[in-house]
Amino acid sequence: MEKLLETNLGIEPSVLKEIYRQLARIRAVDKAIQAGLSSGKFMFTYWPMTGQEGIPAVISQLTTARDYMVTTYRGIHDQVAKGVPLEGLFAEALGRTGGLNKGKGGSPHISDPSSGSMLTTAIVGAGAPIANGLALAAKSRGEDRVTIVNFGDGATSIGAIHEAMNLAGVWKLPIIFLCQNNQIGEHTLIPDYTASKDFASRAEAYGFKGVKLDGNDPVAFYKGMKTVIEAIRKGEGPIFVEALTYRLGPHAGVGDTHEISGDELQARKDGAPAVRARALLLDARVCTEEELVAMESAAQTEVDEAIKKALASPVTPVSETLIDVYADPDVVPRRGHYPVRAAEVEPTGERKTMPMYQAVCSAQEIALEKDKGVFLLGEDIGDPPGGVFMTTNGLQTKFGKDRVRPTPIAEQSIIGAGLGAALVGMRPVAELMFSDFTAVCLDQIVNHAAKQRYMSGAATHVPMTVRVMVGGGLGGFGAQHSQSLESWMLHIPGLKVAYPSNAFDAKGLLLSCIFDEDPCIHMESMMLLMTTKADVPLEDYRIPLGVAKVKREGTDISLISYGFEVNHCLAAAEELQKEGVNAEVIDLRSLLPLDYHRILDSVKKTRRALVVHSATEFGGFGGEIASTINEELFSKLKAPACRLGADFAPIAYSREIEMNQVPTAKSIVARVREVMAL
Repeated sequence: MEKLLETNLGIEPSVLKEIYRQLARIRAVDKAIQAGLSSGKFMFTYWPMTGQEGIPAVISQLTTARDYMVTTYRGIHDQVAKGVPLEGLFAEALGRTGGLNKGKGGSPHISDPSSGSMLTTAIVGAGAPIANGLALAAKSRGEDRVTIVNFGDGATSIGAIHEAMNLAGVWKLPIIFLCQNNQIGEHTLIPDYTASKDFASRAEAYGFKGVKLDGNDPVAFYKGMKTVIEAIRKGEGPIFVEALTYRLGPHAGVGDTHEISGDELQARKDGAPAVRARALLLDARVCTEEELVAMESAAQTEVDEAIKKALASPVTPVSETLIDVYADPDVVPRRGHYPVRAAEVEPTGERKTMPMYQAVCSAQEIALEKDKGVFLLGEDIGDPPGGVFMTTNGLQTKFGKDRVRPTPIAEQSIIGAGLGAALVGMRPVAELMFSDFTAVCLDQIVNHAAKQRYMSGAATHVPMTVRVMVGGGLGGFGAQHSQSLESWMLHIPGLKVAYPSNAFDAKGLLLSCIFDEDPCIHMESMMLLMTTKADVPLEDYRIPLGVAKVKREGTDISLISYGFEVNHCLAAAEELQKEGVNAEVIDLRSLLPLDYHRILDSVKKTRRALVVHSATEFGGFGGEIASTINEELFSKLKAPACRLGADFAPIAYSREIEMNQVPTAKSIVARVREVMAL
């Protein structure tokens, strides 16, 4: 009988029943949320997925908790079908401590690794580059996991989707790009935002298969997705799936969609997947009306109990504010909190004189040898050329193309792939060729890597390192290749920032970054990479983040700096000594965590301070440090703590202009004279 029914239905009856069970659960969740919001019982933003529930309900029968999923803010139906616990889901949406993520992410940012729901993003299209990283990790480890990234049709206009598809095609990743085409991009119908005839055909341009399936027909969608998922498990990915469906609700809120109405809306409601599956189960006599009602009742009971428990959970308290920003809450900068961190232990092994680029390469070589989870990715990092600045020279030859991965010129996909792999325990080192290019991928760095630990309530975190080359002070690179943008990164809770001034520190800081549990930005001056040398230990050694170093003892003024400006400060100090001014030079080495303890100790002694950096003075990091010094040591200072940065203009191509707009030894000496005269 079962076999006969399967032949007639085109699907195993037991599978169809389980699909309907999930449909009933999703509908119960949707109705409960809309009722709660309408009555005032709930207060949170909701993006209804009403009408789209057939897609995840079917997929739930073809995947397991081992398979990875990335979805969007309109992904409650994906979460329910994936197996995310409903009590934790409701508590998270309500901002309660019992939430899956401690109430810190809310429904748009669910992370539940136990069910395979790895990340939910509220940024349209942004999940695709990250999903690539999950798929890359599975492929690198030889696992048969499938990664599915869900997004709406509106996201197909976003560059992140295209970058991700291109990278997935190049690397043949086991990933499904699942476009839940609900016909409406937020408030705009498809013909008004694209001339494409469909979305599935775009996959061919990226070198892989695209299929179009009816997401509202549970049987047809099951058969189509079964073929797709089997192909992915066999290593035939990636595949793009355009799942045709309808969004019956508004972009956000409750009720019906505002974009269609009347007979058209009613026809879509009548053809919704739950309606179709229910009718099919009855017509084929797989279930009786009583059995279906029992399923629906069980789903409603499950939802009611989950809501009751969620509402009983305490609201996430203010005491949690600084928890989960970093692995260690002590890292969070705050007024009056200046922890003392132990300095590094001086390495005792063999040393070699080398330029900074070789020191950076050496650090990565050690990391690759030490941990199989470490891999490098970035533009032109393979052999040859071994990186535009030779910072990966020879590493691909030694460790292979799977560990040292040249990428397309696509910064969003680079950072996203690293981020996704880091979510599941790998330690990627992503290279961005110039600091200016962080502007191209700020979303991945700022909205995802930096915030993931916090939004997930530490359910997941991102132990990745982004290496950034910084121009400036050289001349000839111009406005789009010369900015020092550390202040951007320092304004983002969750990131750590290191900025070495020499080859010795570059190796020790980079190794600390790579093996840190938080996302780190390692900034490397182009001026220093090729031109300065130091005796660098060949062994693995670490310079702790948050520990500054006194580069020159002094008594009259503290020059506080980082990166190549440290060398200008040292040169300025020698000139000032001729005038009888004994300057102390502090190399911050890492900017976050920041070693305020050593800064303040130095200024207590000298009673004057000047902060020097190559970034613009206006809005620069010097203002933060000078302000703190003035607040903490006001009564002890002989003059206000001051700052010196670049002029507020794009870095000029003209070397003559650049050498006058960025601090040099000459301009530092002049500024110190002004401070001494105050």
